[in-house]
Amino acid sequence: MLNIEKIIIGFDGALRTLLAPAQTIRKVPGKDFPETDLTKIEKNKSSALMRINHTGEVCAQALYQGQALTTKNKEVQQSLNQAAREEIEHLAWTEQRIIELGGRKSILNPIWYSGSFFIGAAAGMFGDKWNLGFLAETERQVASHLGKHLHSLPNQDKKSRAIVAQMQIDEAGHADCAISNGGVTLPKPIKLIMKLGSKIMTKTTYWF
Repeated sequence: MLNIEKIIIGFDGALRTLLAPAQTIRKVPGKDFPETDLTKIEKNKSSALMRINHTGEVCAQALYQGQALTTKNKEVQQSLNQAAREEIEHLAWTEQRIIELGGRKSILNPIWYSGSFFIGAAAGMFGDKWNLGFLAETERQVASHLGKHLHSLPNQDKKSRAIVAQMQIDEAGHADCAISNGGVTLPKPIKLIMKLGSKIMTKTTYWF
């Protein structure tokens, strides 16, 4: 049974993710790189890709918070909360880069957050090994997705590329941590469903 403290924390997390500017402790990757001249087409492309990455981090926050809400293992809950705090830095980096590129965040973020939160909460109900397995698979797919963005971003947009490269390293680390803490490999049909959901999100967020 959920306690009122967890519900309040979850609600606070949603408001912070969707409404408050994210903060970072680490230095933003590529911060010291000079801003390069990008064509309008290149700038629009970079902005759209960083918008997708920002929305991906919104979804990550929701997943972590949903999983932490329903897990009964305090150690797993602490691990999820720690990972969520680290992901907030990614939110800050992508948000700042979107502003620098003159872009905007996705107007669909509240929808993606809500869906991801309930998926995370459901995953947490299946027990720790499946909860952590879901986390690991999510992070693996995100790392793969970021690798594709490194190939798609304009070569001269070194600031965006530095952010995405560090995010990819962090996501892979979170996946390894989840497996080392007892996460199991998910069935192939679940992985395919997750990939389909991710594809729908990225295609839609590119434009909206």
